[in-house]
Amino acid sequence: MSNNDPLARYHRQTLLPGIGIEGQQKLLNSTALVVGCGALGTVIANMLGRAGVGHLVIVDRDFIELTNLQRQILFDEDDVEQAIPKAEAAKRKLARINSQVKVTAVVDDVNHTNIERLCHVDGKKVDIIVDGLDNFETRFVLNDAAVKLGIPYVYGGAVGTVGMSYAILPHTEKGDSIWEQQGVATPCIRCIFEQAPPPGMNPTCDTAGVLGPVVSIIANYESIEAIKILTGNWQAINPTMISIDVWENTTRQFKVRRAYDVGECTCCKKRDYEFLNGKFGSSTTTLCGRNAVQLSQKSTSKLDFEEIAGRLRPHGSVVVNKFMIRAEITDNGQPYEITLFNDGRAIVKGTKESNTARSIYAKYVGA
Repeated sequence: MSNNDPLARYHRQTLLPGIGIEGQQKLLNSTALVVGCGALGTVIANMLGRAGVGHLVIVDRDFIELTNLQRQILFDEDDVEQAIPKAEAAKRKLARINSQVKVTAVVDDVNHTNIERLCHVDGKKVDIIVDGLDNFETRFVLNDAAVKLGIPYVYGGAVGTVGMSYAILPHTEKGDSIWEQQGVATPCIRCIFEQAPPPGMNPTCDTAGVLGPVVSIIANYESIEAIKILTGNWQAINPTMISIDVWENTTRQFKVRRAYDVGECTCCKKRDYEFLNGKFGSSTTTLCGRNAVQLSQKSTSKLDFEEIAGRLRPHGSVVVNKFMIRAEITDNGQPYEITLFNDGRAIVKGTKESNTARSIYAKYVGA
């Protein structure tokens, strides 16, 4: 094995029967879109970069904070000091790990207006979408795009001590994908969860905490499924949704395949891409003269103010009544005020930047 051999660094990986030289070449010829470069995304990008996925497109809207270092493995204190965007810091670190891999860093907020563009690189569709997100609204946008464009999508999420993952091999409109031909297509996210949870109903890492190892377990599991998909090992892909609680020592696998057959999914059966079309998305407005941004989150459910207030109180003073919640918090040394109304609309005071407001909202309220 010569150091001049371009596959030398992958020797241990090519020994695996499911990969070999042919599978490794497939990885090197693949493009993966990693959406979110936080706790999940850094592990995913790290593992896929080391595995030799030829082109990683990493998208994230945030900058690195000190509290990220507990679990976001591509970053260090120098990155915090320099206030480097997460996607760019990941690109720099991965360049030192594997120079054979091309990394494109995109510092942006992924939403229905740009996801289809991000799913195309050099005029071609990416080969896979891998989830490093922290909110369900954007996951539903990814799901819509994956189904519409016929791109495999690996979902993952973790908070507290619990994590979940699931590989989506979407049912396409023409039914002519390789995975459909092999009979291994799986239900999409909306087959299983018809609607995204209303704002504030899901705990976030910033309100419920998170144990670093559970994030790594889920992200590594996502990476494994991504490698199976990119190497064409369709029969090896787990058709169930896996849930792991590392504190309670429980692992569950939910058999979800029949969800496509028995349901009338708005997305993959009716081909109505409501999140991709912006029907249920949020929009932002900078409020003139107020150093504040309004987020108009479309929600069909009333919010549980008391439950949300309970999670916000450890982070600052909270006022709650039947009309709204107002919470004063400090994030990375900066003071903010979040006012949340019972229709899901919110005002984040302390910034004029939409991306910052979205980030604060996602951290402390959720999707």
